[in-house]
Amino acid sequence: MTPTTVPSQVTELSAALSRPKPMRRGSLNERYMKCGQAGCACQQDAQARHGPYYTLTQAAEGRTRSRYLRAEDLPEVRQQIAAGWEFRRQVESYWEACERWADASLESPPAAAEAAEKKGSGRRSRTKSARRSKRS
Repeated sequence: MTPTTVPSQVTELSAALSRPKPMRRGSLNERYMKCGQAGCACQQDAQARHGPYYTLTQAAEGRTRSRYLRAEDLPEVRQQIAAGWEFRRQVESYWEACERWADASLESPPAAAEAAEKKGSGRRSRTKSARRSKRS
């Protein structure tokens, strides 16, 4: 295989990556929380906390951000997160395939590179040292 011939696996993975689909990073969380009312049972009993509340948690710009979701949105968001993980897996496979392609191009150098191999010269250069002043 020559370096300009794209391996079929690289072509297939590239095509898979080029198909847009809704995806996202992050994780879903289910929370039960205390409210701010002093007389509410949730203040004393963990089983009486309010919820469930669902949040999508994502890392963005060096911070963790969460946003509340409706229960009816959970199946779609789960599918989008799964698509995000699949995309990451495909990107990693693409990198590996491209690296194998690059390695293969190094193992069988093109004829031009072999012809340009350095033959060396018969004359050697001498290193010249700087003259030193007799005054120092």
